Amino acid sequence: MNICSLPSERTPRGAPLRALRGFGREALVREIFPGDAKLGLEIRINNIQQTPPIRITDAHHGDQRRQPRPASATRSLDPLHTVNAILSTREAGAIMGAMSTTVASPKGPSVETPEFQKNLDRLAQVAVHSGLGLAPGQELVMTATLDAIPLARRITEHAYKAGASIVTTLFTDEEASLLRFRYGSDASFDAAASWLFEGMAQAYRSGAARLAITGSDPSLLSQQDPEKVSRVNRATSKAYRPALEQIVRHEINWTIVACATPAWAAAVFPDLPPEKALARLWDAIFAASRADQPDPVAAWKEHDAKLHAWAARLNEKRFSALHFRGPGTDVRVGLADDHLWLGGGTTAQNGRYGIPNMPTEEVFTTPHKDRVEGKVTSTKPLSYQGTLIEGISVRFAAGKIVEAHATRGEQVLQRMIETDEGARRLGEVSLVPHSSPIASSGLLFMNTLFDENAACHIALGQAYSSCIKDGDSLTPEQLAAHGANTSLIHVDWMIGSNRIDVDGVGAAGASEPVMRAGEWV
Repeated sequence: MNICSLPSERTPRGAPLRALRGFGREALVREIFPGDAKLGLEIRINNIQQTPPIRITDAHHGDQRRQPRPASATRSLDPLHTVNAILSTREAGAIMGAMSTTVASPKGPSVETPEFQKNLDRLAQVAVHSGLGLAPGQELVMTATLDAIPLARRITEHAYKAGASIVTTLFTDEEASLLRFRYGSDASFDAAASWLFEGMAQAYRSGAARLAITGSDPSLLSQQDPEKVSRVNRATSKAYRPALEQIVRHEINWTIVACATPAWAAAVFPDLPPEKALARLWDAIFAASRADQPDPVAAWKEHDAKLHAWAARLNEKRFSALHFRGPGTDVRVGLADDHLWLGGGTTAQNGRYGIPNMPTEEVFTTPHKDRVEGKVTSTKPLSYQGTLIEGISVRFAAGKIVEAHATRGEQVLQRMIETDEGARRLGEVSLVPHSSPIASSGLLFMNTLFDENAACHIALGQAYSSCIKDGDSLTPEQLAAHGANTSLIHVDWMIGSNRIDVDGVGAAGASEPVMRAGEWV
């Protein structure tokens, strides 16, 4: 399951600028536009920072087409690189006008059609109503790349129509992120905007919902020093932890949706002209997100019910472990004590029902951090913080990775599992049928939000407390006693295909088939 880990600026109710420590509104305006202190229009100002890993990651399937340098990564998930500031109406209006015409927005034959606009609006509608379950009077924190401005505006519109009190959107400039690696001092790579993440955590504690729009460049940082990338990820993950914990513990309602971007489209469709590639990716997103259906909210309700039915079936079985077997894989994944299978939507601790990932085809639970044995091989590439990792092969002993290799990106893989002690252990195991719509599309999306829903997968790092009975009310020590893992990361990678069988193992050791050739039995 992709975790909504992109930082986004948030502040207590009614105080959207309170997180800007050290800057009064007028002072900030004068710093940028000396001589004009008229306040009125909101504009985003880039303030680059690297994102925490989690949702993070990607995996893939289908025709296995890749491109050396695709688009940056969710999982989700880039950092919050912008601060909202109130600027003068005149200057801000001019800049926003320029942004509207220069920022990469959807163009091309199918993108200009009424049908495209209708689908875009439906995607925004399901994001707010099916994904978030936004409550009247609730604040919304949204993060996105600059390419996602059209979708972000549609979501903002639907959020206000649903009664949102305030929507705060924070945009990431990927090109600006690269400047840090090009010109930043060495000390910069161990720094993170802690004040910003503290503001986000406070926003969630104050009741704000969280929405991330993913669609970045899977290989944005592929040419950068892996050591520096690792240091940035570690620093940001630590700073973001207070906010992330509220998401992992499902204290708030949150969701992730996707927006097609030129760089991502070029990675998925490297042989097509840019405009056609972008249009094809949009079509794939609309289909997977059910936004191309006449009533997408009803379609999601029906799909949600099916996922809940599969989760209920697995909960009735009370397996103690799952045994995955196939080419390069023979691994037994022990399940946490009192584990719960989840799928589709859930009710957050704030009482709001929503579907965290859109799309989603998985049912998932928490493995036991000390009870994983054997070897497992990835079936799709993993895009982790701008680097594509392929051919992952690891061996577990007593729950811990004791050997790790990759045919491409091995150095990044090694640094990832060295993040902390928990990075070498599992925090999630998910079952996805090979016949899922995303797998059937035959596309390698290079984005975890999609590719994890094309195959069974596991995640290294942080576990979900909601996947343990009464887990959201347990202390960290109690969760650990049940077998739940703790880490700064949560990285999904794919291990399923039509050549993988899965057995459920009971407490007495008896096995029964759960999946054969990648399909439910």
